Amino acid sequence: MTTKREFHGRIGRDWRDSEPWWPPETVAPQGAPNVVLLVLDDVGFAQLGCYGSDIATPVIDGLAATGLRLANFHTTALCSPSRACLLTGRNHHRSGMGRVADLAVGYPGYWGKPPRENGYLSEILRQRGYATYAVGKWHLSPENETDMASSRATWPLARGFDRWYGFHGGETHQFVPALFHDNHAVRPPRRIDEGYHLSADLADRAIEFVGDLRAVDTEQPFFLYLCTGACHSPHHAPREWIERYRGAFDGGWDEWRARAYARQLELGLLPAGTALSPRPPWVPAWADLDEVGRTLAARFMECFAAFLSYTDHQLGRFISFLEDVGDLEDTLVILVSDNGASSEGGSQGSINDIRLENLDPASVNEMHARIDEIGGPLGHNNYPWGWTMAGNTPFKRWKREVHEGGVADPCIVSWPARLGAAAGGIRHQFAHAIDVLPSVLELVGASAPSHIEQVPQSLIDGVSFAALLGADGVDLPAAHTTQYFEMFGSRAIYHDGWKAVTFHPVGPVYDDGLNPNAPFDDDVWELYHVAADLSETNDLAAEEPERLAALIALWWEEAERNDVLPLDNRPLWALIHKKPDARRDRAEFRYFPGGAPVPESVAVQVQNRSHALRAEVVVDEGVVPHGVVLALGSALGGFSLHCLEGRLRYVHNLYGKHRHELVSPSPLGPGRHLVAFEFTKDDGLGGPARLLVDGEVVAEGAIARSNPAAFNGVGVGLTCGYEWGPAVGEGYEAPFAFNGTIVRAVVEVTGPVVRNPLAEIAAILAEQ
Repeated sequence: MTTKREFHGRIGRDWRDSEPWWPPETVAPQGAPNVVLLVLDDVGFAQLGCYGSDIATPVIDGLAATGLRLANFHTTALCSPSRACLLTGRNHHRSGMGRVADLAVGYPGYWGKPPRENGYLSEILRQRGYATYAVGKWHLSPENETDMASSRATWPLARGFDRWYGFHGGETHQFVPALFHDNHAVRPPRRIDEGYHLSADLADRAIEFVGDLRAVDTEQPFFLYLCTGACHSPHHAPREWIERYRGAFDGGWDEWRARAYARQLELGLLPAGTALSPRPPWVPAWADLDEVGRTLAARFMECFAAFLSYTDHQLGRFISFLEDVGDLEDTLVILVSDNGASSEGGSQGSINDIRLENLDPASVNEMHARIDEIGGPLGHNNYPWGWTMAGNTPFKRWKREVHEGGVADPCIVSWPARLGAAAGGIRHQFAHAIDVLPSVLELVGASAPSHIEQVPQSLIDGVSFAALLGADGVDLPAAHTTQYFEMFGSRAIYHDGWKAVTFHPVGPVYDDGLNPNAPFDDDVWELYHVAADLSETNDLAAEEPERLAALIALWWEEAERNDVLPLDNRPLWALIHKKPDARRDRAEFRYFPGGAPVPESVAVQVQNRSHALRAEVVVDEGVVPHGVVLALGSALGGFSLHCLEGRLRYVHNLYGKHRHELVSPSPLGPGRHLVAFEFTKDDGLGGPARLLVDGEVVAEGAIARSNPAAFNGVGVGLTCGYEWGPAVGEGYEAPFAFNGTIVRAVVEVTGPVVRNPLAEIAAILAEQ
């Protein structure tokens, strides 16, 4: 039985006795502003100029000058969970994002997919008449649902956005990103030598989307969810921007941290009496580094600063565009970071994070010898955790941990038309990422719907902080009084100015004697009166055991209510017991020329495993064959079977450290050929390999070491007929398309997948 459509006109026998009627169009609330939610990545509390940094961020500082800074704003300590909080207003476990989706396990708080009953801000605003656009990082889809064969049910266009341009996953190469436009993969619009950088491209897309709207409708409000790649690793920046910071950090992280702390006090960001947390024992003093170590560490920070400043500049182009079209005055901009500064570069920094993931980090001397590569397209650089500590000034610990260094983040709210009287102010009341959605709804004059597309909606956890934005907001009490935290077994609870917190390791990271396998009941809880001790320097656990016990009990209540349980800090278990995969096991994988990249997570697994690449190709008469037949990865790691100057060549790029090559001595002639590369895994780290043309071995040798984990950590998948770039091998530039015909290309695997769970977990954690 079908339901008759609503109609309030009159239908007669013909038009003479009929009256037409149109269903009313959805219209935004009267006077509703545009909304821009701008999400930075891995930017710590002290790394913006308006939060005490000496890194140039004039555009972001300008937003603070026309708006307000929240000095007690919090996230979840990790990327995907914080983004789920921002878009749903629900706690991250209630959205199935207790951790990143790559480490999903079979419990409701950890499924890795926000449910439909937790509607996104985009879904709510679109049904209230807004145009909705997402630009930049997404990372709210499971890793195995980011390929062209997957459902798009978790992609932006299925969750309330009209348009999307950006990337999946935790990170991407900033000079040659793995990009998506709406529901399909696309190549970057320009090459590196043409000045391409993702930050500029994202600004271009934001301008394009809003411009397309304004060309048609000058009144409809828009919601733009703009998420930069900055400042997640790799810290890529144009060389001229890196040069601007040459020598700026030679004084080191201890000196920089002290100066940032002094500026924060002077700016009024910290309550009077807030102490600077002590440098932890696992972070070396700058003075204890040798000259090579200091030079290298300073360069890492120069690249981070350049990345942030360059991105700020690109955001300025978008802000200027809004001003030019007359939208800026009535645009609500909320800028946040998704978690504290990242320590994933390790104690010494990293020239290529893939090497950390493959348990073969570069030495300080090797990195110093390659110092000019840092920040450029051939590096995947991340600074050492001394700079992480400084970036989270005045707090302790960092991303993935729930002390303030992991969960306290910048938050700026700007709305020139409404916040003029309070412009430049600071608010010290507690707030959390889940408060952003209800705050936006209150400010735009919309209420949370009971249903979205017939799906009943769940309770929103967040509490609006809109009242704090008025001129008298400085004296109002915080509306958000209780908030739990949990990430990989580390736990905390905030309640009425007090915080209980405990650290539980996922592995022997800091050589601090803590046992990752110890029962959670053995965790040592700390107690801080954060209303007076925001930096958690005065542990009152021994002095107030009853208060601590009450807070711990409250944490357990919140954990049960929010699907946090069961506690589990075993990421290796999650890797070994993955979500069931409906795809059949197979020994042969066929790939097709010119198709979209196949993400490494769902491509054939040849790492550390016997395999063969085989292709039937046709070379036209009079043509010198060149170009890629099959490839995976980039200059940061991968493999490529291609023709160069007519000769067949295979390159195995071991995460940018070594390139093993096999090259045919003679060029391919015209006609049809069977070309192949074969690798046989031995009992060690590598094995023998050979190159074949029409069944004849034309080159052979040994690959001394095969990757135990991922080839490439920036989202560059397997391609047929071209490379994504930067090029896996030397002597050519990507995409280096094959100039013949690829009739058939397959990868055959023999023997078991040889997995290294330790390397795999390092890979996943390093990419968030």
